[in-house]
Amino acid sequence: MNFKKELEVVVISDVHLGTYGSHAKELLQYLKSIRPHTLILNGDIIDIWNFRKSYFPAAHMDVLRRIMKMASKGTKVVYITGNHDDMLRKYTDLQLGNLQIVDKYLLEIENKKAWIFHGDVFDNTTKGSAKLLAKLGGKGYDWLIIVNRMINWLLEKFGKDKISFSKKVKDSVKKAVSWINNFETTAAELAIEKKYDFVICGHIHKPQNRIITTEKGSVQYLNSGDWVENLTALEFNEGEWKVYQYEEDKIKTFLPEKEDENEADFLTKILAS
Repeated sequence: MNFKKELEVVVISDVHLGTYGSHAKELLQYLKSIRPHTLILNGDIIDIWNFRKSYFPAAHMDVLRRIMKMASKGTKVVYITGNHDDMLRKYTDLQLGNLQIVDKYLLEIENKKAWIFHGDVFDNTTKGSAKLLAKLGGKGYDWLIIVNRMINWLLEKFGKDKISFSKKVKDSVKKAVSWINNFETTAAELAIEKKYDFVICGHIHKPQNRIITTEKGSVQYLNSGDWVENLTALEFNEGEWKVYQYEEDKIKTFLPEKEDENEADFLTKILAS
């Protein structure tokens, strides 16, 4: 018999719904397999920058329906705005039932404090005149993912290992490596200064769970990664944070054999009420 995985907190980010690169089907499977007390959406869930009316598949809408359903069944859902969904920042501090929209969030858990925010505040390329270039770069990244998927499909047919173009670029370009290191260090230094126990970000699409130590102290730095390349999330349970990595075979253990209510019918009822 299938059962859902009970968790205290789950953090996901950088889903980029509305783009070709988003692994919405896999995320939907993951969301169906868990029952968290708190679900934190740490930015760039909907990619408003690259949104187009001609492309928003059913699987992408199903992810939103599932989140709404989880909120209606008791899960506290905190939506932290990111740079690709920054239009939602005009609704900051809006609360509708179990759904809350914020720019940053302080989570107190087991007498410890977790400071959670998307991370674009550290990225000058998402502000001012550079924002246009960032948007164009986002579209280029989207097409790179499409080409990458086609090549990986061919590689699988010939029994070869998959590759990730964007990961290779990030890992080989010294400036990119340096920028990520600076991002993580800056986040950690601010968290240490504020005396937080954890600092949790998204934005850079690089899952992480490690202790960062400076001359002023230490903090546990975590990053939820993304659902474009890495298919990762952060899970907190029994006093410990872990990076979750999606694996289709393992997730089937937790998937319900039958849904108790049709997803589309459910959202229709919510919108009509």
